[in-house]
Amino acid sequence: MEGWNVSECLQKVFRQIEEAKLKRTDDLQGREVRLLAVSKIKPVEYIIQAYNAGQKHFGENYVQELHDKATDPKLLEHCKDIKWHLIGHLQSNKVNKVLSVPNLWMIESIDSIKLATQINKAWPNYGLPDSKLDVMIQVNTSRETVKSGCETSELTELARHILNECPNLRLDGLMTIGKYGYDPTLGPNPDYVCLRKCRDDLCDALNLDSKEINLSMGMSNDFEQAIELGSTHVRVGQTIFGERPDKAMWKKD
Repeated sequence: MEGWNVSECLQKVFRQIEEAKLKRTDDLQGREVRLLAVSKIKPVEYIIQAYNAGQKHFGENYVQELHDKATDPKLLEHCKDIKWHLIGHLQSNKVNKVLSVPNLWMIESIDSIKLATQINKAWPNYGLPDSKLDVMIQVNTSRETVKSGCETSELTELARHILNECPNLRLDGLMTIGKYGYDPTLGPNPDYVCLRKCRDDLCDALNLDSKEINLSMGMSNDFEQAIELGSTHVRVGQTIFGERPDKAMWKKD
C-alpha cells in the first residue's frame, strides 16, 4: 500500500499493548507480551521497516513464503537478528523446508504426535549442536473442522510426548486461532478463555509451572482483549502492515 507508514503503525501497537497490560487482573500483572508481526503477502521492504523500528519477531502462515522472505538477500543483509515464527499449518512434506529457514525461532502450529516426532528427529540436521527448537501446540478451541490444531482432549498426551520423547524440542506454550469474526464487545472471547483453561489443566496434569507455558492468542481485531485475558504472544498483521487483498489473490504453498 503506497504511503503506508509501517513504523508509525507499529509504535501505535506497542502503546496499545502496554495499555492493555495495565488492565490485567493482579494475578496477570508482570507477565511480558511478545508482539509477532505477521507479514503475510507483504513485501520484504515492509519487514525491514518494522525491523528498523524495533520489531524483531515476525510470523508467516505459509512455508514457501516464509522461506522466500527469510532467504531474501536484502532481508539477510539488513535484519541479521530477525526471529521467524511459523504460525500456519505444517504438512509433513514441508518439515525440512521450514527447518532450513535462516533464523527460525519457533513453530507455533504443532498439532500431532506424528508431526512433533518428525520435527524432533530432523532438527539436529539444521539447528546448532545441542540446541532445542521452541514449539507451541496449536489447539482447536473452536472445534471447527476447517481449523488445524489438536482437540482439547488430546492436548495432555501431545504435550507429554513433546516433554518426554522429543529432546530436541522445547515446549514454549499453546496457540489458538479461535473462531473468526467474534465481536470482542460481547465479552471475553470463549476461545481465549478455553485456551487459558487448557493451559491450567495441562499444568495441573503434568505438574508444570503455568508461568512457563505461554499463550499465543489475539490478532489485529482483538489483541488488546487477548492480553487482558492472559495472552503472552499476540499475532498482529493488518494493523501494522495494512489491509490485504481478497483471499483468492493470496499466494499459497
